[in-house]
Amino acid sequence: MDRVDIAIIGSGPAGISAAINAKIRSKSFLLFGSGLSTKVELSEKIDNYPAIFGVTGHELNEQFNVHMKKMGIEITEERVTSIYNMGEFFYILADQKAFEASCVILATGAETVKPIEGEREFLGLGVSYCATCDGGLYKNRTIAVVCENNEMEEEVHYLAELADKIYYFPKFKSELDAENIELIDRKIKSVNGVERVEKIVLKDEKEIEVDGVFFLKEAVSADVLLKGLAIENGYIVVDHDMKTNIKGCFAAGDCTGRPFQIAKAVGEGNTAAHSAFSYLAELKK
Repeated sequence: MDRVDIAIIGSGPAGISAAINAKIRSKSFLLFGSGLSTKVELSEKIDNYPAIFGVTGHELNEQFNVHMKKMGIEITEERVTSIYNMGEFFYILADQKAFEASCVILATGAETVKPIEGEREFLGLGVSYCATCDGGLYKNRTIAVVCENNEMEEEVHYLAELADKIYYFPKFKSELDAENIELIDRKIKSVNGVERVEKIVLKDEKEIEVDGVFFLKEAVSADVLLKGLAIENGYIVVDHDMKTNIKGCFAAGDCTGRPFQIAKAVGEGNTAAHSAFSYLAELKK
């Protein structure tokens, strides 16, 4: 596969800013995301972005879109599920595809929904965020699946072809119908087990025995994407140059902490991109 200079994970203001600068500097890059920022889109009025006064979030997103189109910047809409640090490059898994990049800029935004009890503890021990990656491990087994939106139900269909039984927890109105799928309109309180997942406990304290749990999310938190990434109080630790503790990995925007402002995200995206340029130059020496 062709290795790009920079993989930018996240297509909000920070990711877009990094991509614009990468384009200007003629770097090869991939901008991963699920479209423009929903958080920006839902903003009623924005008054603190210099030179752009009194715009709605929708209007600002439209301007982002126009800017990107004029520069020929496209969003790669595969959902990134894992990033592996290979030393001199990063190996990226996104849906059913694999990519390589010399460096990475994380612009994943702030995680708004906290993981449930046991979710992180059993990651890789029965908890998974990727149906394509781990579905084969649960052939003829019993699993629970939590799905954030109907666009991801294709992965539920895939799991239904493998599993013997699925307890399905959609976070939207679902009409999914299959003999081995049981829709449940309650929430999971915790994932439990000893050495690996053995059961889930619902909010009403009902227990269901399962062999595994899939959380199908629009975005996976940065420290789950990239093992060994330093996190403090839920945010990626960066220095003044947006460098993380992992060589060749940079971060920008809400994922680095407060203030959660568009101007701050754009500025950090710019800084992260220029730090990436310096890193790429060092690799060529």
